[in-house]
Amino acid sequence: MQFQSPGKPSVGIVFDADLGNTIDDALALAMLFGFQGKNESRVLSVSTTKSSLNAAIFADVLVRFYTREPGAFGGAMPIGLCLSGQMAASNPMLHAVAGNATYPRNIVKMNDTADPLALIRNALSAQFDQNAIVVLTGPATNLAALLALPGNPTLIAQKVRTLVVAADALTMSDIPAARRLFAEWPTPIVVAGSELGDALPFPAASIDRDFAWSEAHPLVAAYRAFRPMPYDAPALAMAAALYAVRPQENYFQLSGPGAFTAAGDGRIRLAPAPDGKHRTLIFDPDQKERIQQIYAETASTKPVPRVQRFRPPQKKP
Repeated sequence: MQFQSPGKPSVGIVFDADLGNTIDDALALAMLFGFQGKNESRVLSVSTTKSSLNAAIFADVLVRFYTREPGAFGGAMPIGLCLSGQMAASNPMLHAVAGNATYPRNIVKMNDTADPLALIRNALSAQFDQNAIVVLTGPATNLAALLALPGNPTLIAQKVRTLVVAADALTMSDIPAARRLFAEWPTPIVVAGSELGDALPFPAASIDRDFAWSEAHPLVAAYRAFRPMPYDAPALAMAAALYAVRPQENYFQLSGPGAFTAAGDGRIRLAPAPDGKHRTLIFDPDQKERIQQIYAETASTKPVPRVQRFRPPQKKP
């Protein structure tokens, strides 16, 4: 077993998504684990705002596959499941993965899932200051509820460097939560607008070419079940995740600073403000080929077991 030496680790990613609704969230999670295998970042927590046991199982299967963690007993990464709405029906994508018992999983019933608010708070509490990034690719339900708990805004300001939001119709479906998030979140916010999803799709050719090393790949099964093949999947969540891990690489241009507001129809507006903490990502056509290559190469990376960290021995007084 390998042990990582003590010291400040790579940036930690809190991933809160609507996993189970669209394929791009799963692609983004796969890419984040690809970056983790390169020691560029670490996935701290995974939670879904899709109120469905199969959505939690879907997330769990992906985590087990990419981390090679056991599919039973304790010690594996828990999956946060939002219970604020009625349990949503399954769909072909979820059934292709959660309904396939050959994929290892840790979740078989509701009690096997975690409270997303406690999960995210605990993940942040364990981080070095300013060494976490939150990636939101679903409704802001969980994060708005997190903000409402006493002491959490202070904790977020202390631990989180940036919040990166993939803002499409699903993300903005909980308008009260989005308004609270933009008004009260204490760190800088960067929004990837829905146009980036269509401008930078995941290439369908990668599914057969780059994932062939596995005969039973849950992401491939999900991709094939989501829509009739072949199709290039809009990949807004991947754009948000890519910027979160590699903001210095200039894959995207950035707007000027401002403050976001959410309208009643779910559209967001950035009001310019010199001292504003909010910005939007802007598509750069010159970077398209480069970004799509990174999408394919990183999401298809072979799993690398999570490196075990340990506290150094304490000196006796």
